Amino acid sequence: MAETRDAKKYQHVTHSFEPVYNAESRILILGSFPSVKSREQGFYYGHPQNRFWKVMAFVLSCAEPETIEEKRNMLLEHGVAVYDVVFSCDIIGSSDSSIRNVVPADISRLVQQSRIEKIFSNGRLSEKLYCKYIEPSLGMPVTALPSTSPANAAYSLVRLQQIWKQALE
Repeated sequence: MAETRDAKKYQHVTHSFEPVYNAESRILILGSFPSVKSREQGFYYGHPQNRFWKVMAFVLSCAEPETIEEKRNMLLEHGVAVYDVVFSCDIIGSSDSSIRNVVPADISRLVQQSRIEKIFSNGRLSEKLYCKYIEPSLGMPVTALPSTSPANAAYSLVRLQQIWKQALE
């Protein structure tokens, strides 16, 4: 009975927006899969409590972007690409821990069409999924950074900014 109730909570969801990158992108930052808020907005790190944009603005020495266009431009102007490891999966809401039946994203296309030299994961789950589904065929290692998710309360904004800045320099 519990399994039936749990199965009803799962939704099969497909990534609904494109990666952010161009031919000059040198760094790739990978999340796991877009949150409900990100899927609603059609862009990365859309939850207002996610600290990704504050961290990136600090790392890149920029003003914090507000619009999707400003966010995209900030990344591209600094050679940063953003995408997710999972293209589609079964998931309950935004719960990364519920992700199952993963279809990985085509990261190789992005790497071939850019100058990606380093790949970073935004959190341990994206690292784990990358290592399982993508690294064996792509052959590029990933460096895990602490998640900017509001669920990662162990890291203050200042601590995240310092760690991310050191890693991305």
